[in-house]
Amino acid sequence: MHHRKPRTPRATKAAVRLGVAVTAGLAMTAVTTAARATPGRSGISHDVAIAVDAALSHADRTHVNQFDQSFVIHEYGPSVAVTANNRATAVSAGCSLDAPCRSVALSYQIVTTAGRNARLINATNISRSVNEHCPACRTVSAAYQFVVATPRQFSLSRQARSELSSINRQVDALRASRLPIDQITRQADEFARQVKAVLDREAARAPRTSGGNDPLADFMPTVTMHRYVR
Repeated sequence: MHHRKPRTPRATKAAVRLGVAVTAGLAMTAVTTAARATPGRSGISHDVAIAVDAALSHADRTHVNQFDQSFVIHEYGPSVAVTANNRATAVSAGCSLDAPCRSVALSYQIVTTAGRNARLINATNISRSVNEHCPACRTVSAAYQFVVATPRQFSLSRQARSELSSINRQVDALRASRLPIDQITRQADEFARQVKAVLDREAARAPRTSGGNDPLADFMPTVTMHRYVR
């Protein structure tokens, strides 16, 4: 796995570790890129946060078995607006009946945000599977998006990061699996369930109020999961 570090202001703190991109900050500019075959992008500029992640797998006669996965965490402090885009695309093209293609794309995106606008996140989660002139091919795409909204900024615990890193490694281990596609899908769903359990536990320990007099900023922390499997 390769990591590319873009230029950032001196006041910016950004980190990319174990395939997990973390961006933290308030009223400053930060851009962090996790460079993979399908990169994820996250940034905060003038209290506007943007997270973009994707997995793309393309199988054909030259590359019969293809697999791609994305697993990225974006942590944001209070912000005016948050946009999160997550997608998984799997394509099988032009393989024969005797040698069918297999294409798997799995993308897991975790976004945490805080403050009175935390629950107004603009979230898009899409998956797309295509067989192009490939009637015997097996193709699956699965996009999982997790949005954690809290009234006050908090950080994932060391234990949660360790557990999420372990899940990430298990997702990547599916790369070498030759299980049927339906079993791959069930395992991907199980990993998503485990991610949700970790985040639910973390949200349970987050502060319940903003500590101020703004009623819109006082709400119970929530974890919302979006699932799109094709």
